[in-house]
Order: sequence, then C-alpha cells, then structure tokens
Amino acid sequence: MSHVRRNYGQYCGLASALDVVGERWTLLIVRELLLGPRRYSELLAELPGIGTNLLAERLKVLTEQGVVTKAASRDQGYELTEFGRRLREPVLMLTRWGLSRLGEPSDDQVVRPHWGFLAVQTMIDPERASDIDEVYEFHVDDVVFHVAVEGRVPRVVEGRCDAPCSMVAHTDAKTFVEIGAKRLSPFEALASGRLTMSGDPEAIMRSSVLLGLVPRRDVAAERSLASVPAS
Repeated sequence: MSHVRRNYGQYCGLASALDVVGERWTLLIVRELLLGPRRYSELLAELPGIGTNLLAERLKVLTEQGVVTKAASRDQGYELTEFGRRLREPVLMLTRWGLSRLGEPSDDQVVRPHWGFLAVQTMIDPERASDIDEVYEFHVDDVVFHVAVEGRVPRVVEGRCDAPCSMVAHTDAKTFVEIGAKRLSPFEALASGRLTMSGDPEAIMRSSVLLGLVPRRDVAAERSLASVPAS
C-alpha cells in the first residue's frame, strides 16, 4: 500500500517547510546528517526507537524532496544536499531553544557524545569572542572537537587542533548537555569531577564567556577558574 503524505494545504513558508520536515524523526535524521554522511545502519543505531521501516520511509521522502541524497561514496550511505544543508541554522536555533527547556535527564533518555559537537555550536555567542586568537579543545567521551577563535571569529571544527590549545576540557556527553542547558554550571561540574579543564586560567574564562556559561565579567567565577591548574 502506498503511503499518502499529508500536507497543511497552506500557502505559507512555515507550512511549506513543515510539509517536508515536520514529521516525527525527520529533523533528527537531518541532525545526524548535519554532522556528516551516515550509513543506513549508523542512522538506525543513532536513532534508537525509529524502526527500520520508518527510517526508510523518512529517507525516501527527504530524497524525493531534494534534502538528502546518496553519498558520493556508496559506502558512506546518505548525506545532505546543498538545499538540505540550509537547514543548519534553523536546526541550531531549535536546538538552542530546546536546550533552554531541558529538565533533568531520565535513565531511559539516550545521549550521544557527537551531539556535543552540535550543542557547542548553539552555545557560542560570536559577540562574546575574545580579541585573542586561540583554540579551545573539547573531549566529550570519545569525540574530540575544538573551537578556534581568529580575528574575533569563532569556528567549531571536528577533531583535535593542530596548534597548541589554550584550553582543554574533558567531560561526558550527559554532563556536557547539562552544562549547555545551564542545569549545571561549569564550576559545579569541576567540583564534582564530572568536568576537567586545563590550560591558561584566563583562556578558560574566555572560553566560558564565549559559550555563554558566565557573564563577561564575573569576578567570583574568575577567582574560581583561576584555581584550575595549568597544563
């Protein structure tokens, strides 16, 4: 039996967008593909609960709508088209909005370390970037990414940084998301041992300001971070 897709029947940009990405699971598939090409099996593993038939249906629709295509290498599975990559900013904005309403994580909620790479992009406020060129590196479980600030422009890059890092942070995915949601301050995470930060104390403060975790001038926070040992 063929699947008949519903639409809102409204001549409106938002309704038109939701006709494509408004179905359950669709934006989460886009989230995964914003992080790079994914094989079908990888998508299935990173989206527990979706079911193989539903994933196939969603990918079929996204492909028909020009959002997703088969990756250049058949081994890589699926990737976003240029049209699909335009969803990056809307997804980041929705993620930022969603972080603000996250409650305490329950035992049955899944968290993946590579989502931290997306979360940190939503947390960055370019207006808070330092005028000092430097790099901050984050280890979230087994995933590594870094934020490079150059000419007051921050860039989030997958992998380790080539240049010496001004700050290196180690934590787990759950803690990272809780910090991003402001349910847990970086200082509480440091005190509990769920987060470690090493490097120049002033760079640690600048990275925290960039991510919106502390005000631009928080004397108490500066004193707390000043006690972090340099690497």
